[in-house]
Amino acid sequence: MDNDTLENLIKQCQEKNRKAQEEIYLQFSPILFSICLRYADNYEDAQDVFQEGFVLIFNKIDQFRFEGSFEGWMKRIMVNLSLEKIKKNNRVSFEDYENQYIQEDEEEPQQDYDYQEILENVQNLPPQYKQVFNLYVFEEYSHQEIAELLCISIGTSKSNLSRARNILKRNLLKAVIKDE
Repeated sequence: MDNDTLENLIKQCQEKNRKAQEEIYLQFSPILFSICLRYADNYEDAQDVFQEGFVLIFNKIDQFRFEGSFEGWMKRIMVNLSLEKIKKNNRVSFEDYENQYIQEDEEEPQQDYDYQEILENVQNLPPQYKQVFNLYVFEEYSHQEIAELLCISIGTSKSNLSRARNILKRNLLKAVIKDE
């Protein structure tokens, strides 16, 4: 979709045009839903956040000022809603996972993994690790930004990312060995 078409659709959405909203939804739903899936504990939670997110996007679309990326603006809404849901439902403490996953890095052979397999493994990470991993890897936040957003230290952000990567490596390697 070219910029002029998108800008026209956004302006129509700001005027509450349902057809324009449908076109925006159809154009951006795959990428926005994938964000929700990365943060959610399960498919149903991802659907809830996704639906809430689009309602919020269309309710606040008049606040979009065409100064930056519209897609980036929508992604930020989905990420923030996902993090709010995690914080609201977060009943698990970091200590429950800390000792379970602390292990030395091992050299792993390079493997090709199916996207769905990787996504499932990311979804199964402990909540604190999953949040940092998603923000750093997929959303390209810096450790400083992650620390501020999640109210943790930069060191904790780096540590959680490292532990998330170690868990993913170990789990994906187990899947490869199991398939052989």
